[in-house]
Amino acid sequence: MARTQPLDAARCTALAARFGTPLFVYDAEVLAASFGELREALPPAVEIFYSLKANPNVSVVGVLAAAGARAEVCSRAELRTALLAGIDPADIIFLGPSKSATDLEACLTAGIYAIVAESFDELGELDRIARSRQVRPRVMLRVNPRRGTTGAGLSMGGKPRQFGIDESQLEHCGSVPERFPQLDVCGIHVYLGTRLLDASLFTENVRATLELAERIAAVTGIRLAAVDVGGGVGVAYFAGESDPDLSGVRAELEPLVASFRQRHPRVRLMCESGRFLAARAGEYVVRVGAVKQSMGQWFASTDGGTHHHQAAAGIGSVVPRNFPVRLLNRTSAAPAGAWQVTGSLCTPNDTLARNVELPQLQVGDLIGIGRSGAYAASASPGRFLSHGYAAEVLLHDGDGHLVRRRDNPLDLLRGQHYHHVRTRPMERRQAIEHIRVAVEKVTRRDLPALDAETPLPALGLDSTGMLELLMELEDLATFVVDPDDLDPEVFRTVGTLCDYLTRMASVP
Repeated sequence: MARTQPLDAARCTALAARFGTPLFVYDAEVLAASFGELREALPPAVEIFYSLKANPNVSVVGVLAAAGARAEVCSRAELRTALLAGIDPADIIFLGPSKSATDLEACLTAGIYAIVAESFDELGELDRIARSRQVRPRVMLRVNPRRGTTGAGLSMGGKPRQFGIDESQLEHCGSVPERFPQLDVCGIHVYLGTRLLDASLFTENVRATLELAERIAAVTGIRLAAVDVGGGVGVAYFAGESDPDLSGVRAELEPLVASFRQRHPRVRLMCESGRFLAARAGEYVVRVGAVKQSMGQWFASTDGGTHHHQAAAGIGSVVPRNFPVRLLNRTSAAPAGAWQVTGSLCTPNDTLARNVELPQLQVGDLIGIGRSGAYAASASPGRFLSHGYAAEVLLHDGDGHLVRRRDNPLDLLRGQHYHHVRTRPMERRQAIEHIRVAVEKVTRRDLPALDAETPLPALGLDSTGMLELLMELEDLATFVVDPDDLDPEVFRTVGTLCDYLTRMASVP
């Protein structure tokens, strides 16, 4: 049974002291236990595919892969992550309503089990690419059924959606193998909804999907080698909710699965899960930076915020509700009143918890937001206000391991190219700042403000570093270095390089 109680507060506090805040902590033990709980709840013939969209950290994926998870991916980066985590390409499927030709090519190159096609246009494009490469890839059809589901936190089918092909369209499309002869269309995928807390809804969805798969296979003429029944098993976040009781699921599904496999003995049965596997394993840890009263309400402003955890802030929810929130560093302190726990962004929407009962908070206190292992870090606008993403730590075998370092300003500038509008000369202070950023990129370390008299070699630059520095400056300041124009004097100090940069940046 998965450990569903919060992560140890003292351990989270120690990790915050070691790695700083804001910080996501992921517990490998809870990840593996959650996988074990779902594995025990399903018939052995049903394979579990981890949905990387929930948390694509490669170390999180690696823990679940070691436990036995396959992978459902939706981007080339997720595909690379799954492969890096050690998942066999034969255990990967690729979804998404608007895959590019590059995406499809990447799937064929990697040799994944199947591409899940979501439109006739996609089938046509994939058929063309496969013909040009002289391959015949496996493809599954994502179906948007007439029947939806009730009780889902978010409905993914059974109504007008960008996902999949409508059941009615497949019923009248004719023979799919004849229309797309270069494709081995061999399976059905259905995903009706997410955040299911009633296990009976999940079992009913499985039943309906298996029946639908046989009907669609019959009318489209495809073979039935794989059926993905979706998943959507959720976890409790809010007051009044409980985790789903999966104790009776296996007994209900086993006769259904056995009967289906008698008719289709070689079929692969797949169940996707992201939130259930990852959510309970995560804690978001933030530090209080200011405490104040405003018009009768207590506010605790922290160093985190919506840019790391928009789900906790209720972004996208009609009525925002609080995730589990607690004080980590003074666990014996009694609640003292209602608090608004806010982040570091310049918007009133940046509120991580509303009217939450907590002890009297102080500057430096650590607040933990539980069940933050899924749809938190990667599902939030980490570049908003240019704060960057939080650090991520994996707790494994009793020790914390940094699995994603915290963003710094240079990370947010990386990939940008400054276009100097030459209506006026580049100012000297601006040129020196360009040099500082470029040196930081080359030396991979933060620098204080530079002085014009500082010798460039004193910044740790050898002759190779000087060349790399010029290349970075070409990108940053959008000018081209003329090798014939270079002189050793240019590289003597920050000031001499600054003079060269301002001169080159002023050239039309």
